[in-house]
Amino acid sequence: MDFNPLSPEVTANPYPYYAELRNKAPVIWLESFQCWALSRYADVDFALRNPQIFLSSVVTAEALGDLNPVPEVPWMVDMNPPDHTRLRKLANKGFTPRLVRALEPRVQTITQELIDTLQSQPESDLVATLSGPLPTTVIAEMLGVEPERRDDFKSWSDDVMKATRRPTDEAERAQVRQSGAEFRAYFEQMIARRRTEPGNDVISALVQAEEERDMLSSTEILALAVFLLLAGNETTTNLIGNAVLALLNHPNELAKVRSDRSLVPALIEEALRYDSPVQASLRRTAQDVELEGGKIPAGQNVLLLVGSANRDERQFPEPDRFDIARNPQDHVAFGYGIHYCLGAPLARLEGRHALEALLFDCPPFACATDQVEQIASIIVRGPQTLPLRFDTAEG
Repeated sequence: MDFNPLSPEVTANPYPYYAELRNKAPVIWLESFQCWALSRYADVDFALRNPQIFLSSVVTAEALGDLNPVPEVPWMVDMNPPDHTRLRKLANKGFTPRLVRALEPRVQTITQELIDTLQSQPESDLVATLSGPLPTTVIAEMLGVEPERRDDFKSWSDDVMKATRRPTDEAERAQVRQSGAEFRAYFEQMIARRRTEPGNDVISALVQAEEERDMLSSTEILALAVFLLLAGNETTTNLIGNAVLALLNHPNELAKVRSDRSLVPALIEEALRYDSPVQASLRRTAQDVELEGGKIPAGQNVLLLVGSANRDERQFPEPDRFDIARNPQDHVAFGYGIHYCLGAPLARLEGRHALEALLFDCPPFACATDQVEQIASIIVRGPQTLPLRFDTAEG
């Protein structure tokens, strides 16, 4: 069968196509992308649990080409042990449970400020006003960006995010390169300064991180900063957008969660399963491997269709039903094992505060458009814009 992850039909709604893959071609060769694709939960889960067989493929950062601000070193997600093990141990020290818990008051404050702006107008775009700015502002504060440089950071972030879409317009590419250069120069100065004047931020934690007398280089810290910016923004922004869109499309579930605030964490887990912010990740086989759905030779690129795995009827009963009471703990939206999403606890924290504020601090809302346009990407999924109309009538 023919499957193109970037076709307009798949971008709009990939799930019927995933179901056909799982039932007819669970291990399929995609000629146009020169890779295999796995669509069943059992196969994707096996690949995630066996990183010695399914190696990370150095493509994520390389795919940006001259738009990558730090081309000298691969991103952590593209690394394999022992390099990945070393970097992950050191990077973990910047994302300890204590540091994430300490962020909660600021996350709550930032969320409320954004919510006030969102509901100040009868109609507002959720992505531009809340789900996009929230993780950008939080990561800026985590990295130690001074308040007076936050606008610069937001501008750099927006342009660096554009790099992941690989724009073809040369003027746009030039702007992305300029922002990347400014981003790099700013953080190179910050990293150098934090070595003698540490602060209470992630850059300081990474500068001071040490494991068996091994420390991160300035370039590794710089690459981590870019990766955290991109990965953190995409995950949280799309988690919030996808969750809100699912609730709008399922009014009974919206009513359930509005009647019981304690259901928000379960809502987040079901949203992660039902419409995963990260739809796929790429691996490369280290050896011949036989899967439930077929065989793949050694040395082949393999696309793990996470979004399909989370809709597999073999793992999740009635997988196309959005049910906040499901509270799935076995979804693979954040990966598994050594490559489990470093920022998953932070994404859940930001998502919880954003959804609680929307559902309990705002008037009732509806989608202000009949057609929500999705991001055109093989890797991530979320609305490009999500205009909401608030019911401001007094009851």
